[in-house]
Amino acid sequence: MINDVIADTKARMQKAIEAVRHEFAALRTGRASPTLLEQIRVDYYGVPTPITQVATVTVPEPRLLVIAPWDKKMVKDIEKAILKSELGLMPSSDGTHVRVPIPSLTQERRKELAKVAHKQAEEGRVAIRNVRREAKEMIEDLEEEGDVSEDESKRGLDELQKLTDKFIAEVDALLAAKEKEILEV
Repeated sequence: MINDVIADTKARMQKAIEAVRHEFAALRTGRASPTLLEQIRVDYYGVPTPITQVATVTVPEPRLLVIAPWDKKMVKDIEKAILKSELGLMPSSDGTHVRVPIPSLTQERRKELAKVAHKQAEEGRVAIRNVRREAKEMIEDLEEEGDVSEDESKRGLDELQKLTDKFIAEVDALLAAKEKEILEV
């Protein structure tokens, strides 16, 4: 019974880690990456669709994204969507491709992005702690109902804490790596 709770908790904590990774991938670091465009939606026959689902995004140079829409009529729409986004990018098109140069970041912008990364990491830690709290309540309920002994409950809670510490450390490691990447000139 406790093993089921721990396994479920581990899976849910792993999802929180994946969410943090996804959020970090969308943070602009001065290097070109197709993940920068994942949040941008373009109107595709009346449906807001991610750019990455209507075009091929390549990185021919470290500071350049090239977007090749599958439907050539989408070039102007993609250009407008990138301009409207809060990424501060200036796309240009030649009628068939959209080129998006990635400007280098100012020191002030790097510090802002580092703060955003810290906020996202804290949200990840809070999500992990919430999963731990729910699992702890489940283990305590199992003990109260007499389904598990006090010793089993104690072992389960210890294992739960070790799991939580491991996942929090993973969030911290992801944050340290992202912060290094952001502050790198």
